[in-house]
Amino acid sequence: MQSSSVMFRRFCCFTSTRRPSSSSSSVNPCTKKKRLVFLGSPQVSASVLEDLLNASSAPDSLFEVTAIVTQPPSGRDRGRKVMPSPVAQHALDRGFPSDSIFTPERAGEETFLSNLRALQPELCITAAYGNILPNKFLKIPPLGTVNIHPSLLPLYRGAAPVQRALQDGVKETGVSLAFTVRALDAGPVIACEKMEVDDQIKAPDLLALLFSRGSKLLIRELPSIFDGSAKVKAQAQDDARATLAPKITPEESWLSFDQEATVIHDKVRAFAGWPGTRIRVVAINKESGDRNILELKIITTRVCSSDNIRGNEVDDVIFFKGSLVFPCGGGTVLEVLEVQLPGKKVVNAAAFWNGLRGQQLKKI
Repeated sequence: MQSSSVMFRRFCCFTSTRRPSSSSSSVNPCTKKKRLVFLGSPQVSASVLEDLLNASSAPDSLFEVTAIVTQPPSGRDRGRKVMPSPVAQHALDRGFPSDSIFTPERAGEETFLSNLRALQPELCITAAYGNILPNKFLKIPPLGTVNIHPSLLPLYRGAAPVQRALQDGVKETGVSLAFTVRALDAGPVIACEKMEVDDQIKAPDLLALLFSRGSKLLIRELPSIFDGSAKVKAQAQDDARATLAPKITPEESWLSFDQEATVIHDKVRAFAGWPGTRIRVVAINKESGDRNILELKIITTRVCSSDNIRGNEVDDVIFFKGSLVFPCGGGTVLEVLEVQLPGKKVVNAAAFWNGLRGQQLKKI
């Protein structure tokens, strides 16, 4: 088993200045392909990297991926095993040389910036990198740094654009390709692509879809970025229309049934994956009167007609046609289709209801 120091050396190339390994590209030196550095970390970024690597290997490609910058290895999954980021792992699986994968703690570290300058990248691409890029970084690539942002800028600038858009119940969203400036997601927009939002789609699925479209948009626009015409056509953002998408906190995961069903449903979709949405209910034994408070993670919901609760007490949770039916604010009703108890697997509403063995379920 490799020691942690060996793993650190493998994924961090804070080494002396060197030329990138020749195995990172089969490019003929005479072709003078543009040198591109990719920055990303989660799985959605790995899909963008895959598209870029595939495009760079085409016979008529204008660029090569010279290096990859990603978050350092970290403890993930239940065992908290130290693992490379999804982008780093994907690059290694593709045969990308490990000494061309940079994993700085901060993008402003001088050793990292020195190594990046030595590579002489002409363009940097970011896709959910997760690290602030200082001016010293932004000055390195002469063609600039271009970001794939999963919103229609200037709407939803910030760390959680997809989640906040779903939480707001938007019917339309999209992905933007923009030059990176020091201000948060405020650079000129090169191109964008709109899409309608299905009222059942959850944040992880929408995020993956937007980054997939974003990578294709990027590849279509790369020729204009390389020849400089993208900077000419890029549109400055209207700061007066800007909205923010701040990072989600675990404390926001609790639901309130005082709100209308649509508001709750949108939050369930928005917070799917992490941190999820939670409620507390009480299960009451009708014979003994014993009360047991349960914490439930709400997985899947839909809004239904208030006819489903006619004649029931406002705090009663009933089972109706395969769903747990919760009365909500404004006389609205939410159907809960899937739930999860702490430490248990996700189950459908019928399985959970059967597990109550006749106990009465009420909101708290």
